[in-house]
Formats: sequence, structure tokens, C-alpha cells
Amino acid sequence: MALDLVSSAADSALLWQVACEFVAASRTLKSQGFTTADAWGRLADYLAIFPLIVPTAGMLERARILHAEDGWSFWDAMIVAACLECGVTRLYSEDLPGRAVRGPLKVVNPFLQPG
Repeated sequence: MALDLVSSAADSALLWQVACEFVAASRTLKSQGFTTADAWGRLADYLAIFPLIVPTAGMLERARILHAEDGWSFWDAMIVAACLECGVTRLYSEDLPGRAVRGPLKVVNPFLQPG
């Protein structure tokens, strides 16, 4: 499912935090044959396709507002703030169900069946 999304995403970006979480989470896949070297290699593949978005002062301020005023967890606020600051309109995540987002960003759980 994730590979289908990545391969069909024409106008996408890779958030710095998501890149970090990808490598960190991949450690749990070692028993399935996906090594840390595989994770770094896959990340390099993604970086060859998608621009890397790194935190800016504007993102941090927007994350502060989402965290302090809207009750988002800090790390979720950082991801959403980065999307909003960069003009992302669709964020695929299974971790942010039902959260209202200020602005044009829509959070989509790619694992839920439509309808």
C-alpha cells in the first residue's frame, strides 16, 4: 500500500521528521529481513524523487500554535505545521484520525476502505 502511494504521488515532498521516523521504525523490520542498511537505501531512493522539507522558524511557530492552542501532540503538530507551511493539501497518515486541521490540509488514512 505505501509503495503504491509513493509511486503514484506526482507532486509530493518528504518531511524531515518523516524521514527520521522511517529509518527509526524500520529497525523493527530486521526480523523480516529489512535491515538498517535497507532503510537508509530506501530513504536515499525517496530523496532522489522528493524534495526534503526541513523545519523553518515559521513551521516551529505554527507547530507551537497547533500544540498549545489546538492540543496536538508536539510531533504531530510539527508534521502538520510543515505541511501547512509548504502548501501540502493531502497528508497520508494512519496516526491522525479525525483531527480537524486549520487550512486546506486534508489528513487521509490510506488504510481505511472508502465508503
